[in-house]
Amino acid sequence: MRMTGKTALITGAGSGLGAGIARSFAAEGARVLLADIRPDAAAAVAASIGAAAHAAAVDVGDAASVAALARTAAGVLGPLDVLVNNAGVGHLPQPLEDLGSEDFERVLAVNVRSVYLTARAFVPGMKERRRGAILNIASTAGVSPRPRLTWYNASKGWVITATRSMAVELAPFGIRVNAINPVASDTPLLATFMGADTPEVRERFLATIPLGRFATPEDIGAAAAYLCSDAAGLVTGIALEVDGGRCI
Repeated sequence: MRMTGKTALITGAGSGLGAGIARSFAAEGARVLLADIRPDAAAAVAASIGAAAHAAAVDVGDAASVAALARTAAGVLGPLDVLVNNAGVGHLPQPLEDLGSEDFERVLAVNVRSVYLTARAFVPGMKERRRGAILNIASTAGVSPRPRLTWYNASKGWVITATRSMAVELAPFGIRVNAINPVASDTPLLATFMGADTPEVRERFLATIPLGRFATPEDIGAAAAYLCSDAAGLVTGIALEVDGGRCI
């Protein structure tokens, strides 16, 4: 129960890793707000968690939507202790010059602009209270990039650099900022990264992971709960690889 009494907002929590993080936080005693562009999905996960969980709609790449989420969070949770920027999108594997501008802008909006917008919305309150934890979900793609995913890789590299810079700037205010670099996870985004979800393609992906399996929402939820709890009180500015040895 390392998160008893804490309030936490998790974006992209309607499925996959975000849902796993929300479940882990609630199991550790936190009250959680699950935000997703698909509010029905977030509501379903929140209902499965129980009374400690609530749901909200958000488009993390839109400033007005994030501002509205901040107002909802204040009404539902009160002061926010933990912010998890989990929402993310990828693009199909392809030569870097072939990705269309619309897909490129979507990757930037969801993976990059969202971190900026949530910081504008929630950091001032954390500064005022002189405490808080922010967790950005990056990727092994930002450390050990795969070919044909250049613009996704670059967006996650940005998240890692932003995490470290935020950590240095916000440390005097008692705010810790960390990231997690998950390896490929068996979630709805997996087929996007692989291009095709076949046994052969999965086997090729798994061959690059020494422990021989994909990440699960439970793996990432456990790591997130540690980094956002007081047990990690001296940990800031790291990008923790939860990757089965992929980046070695």
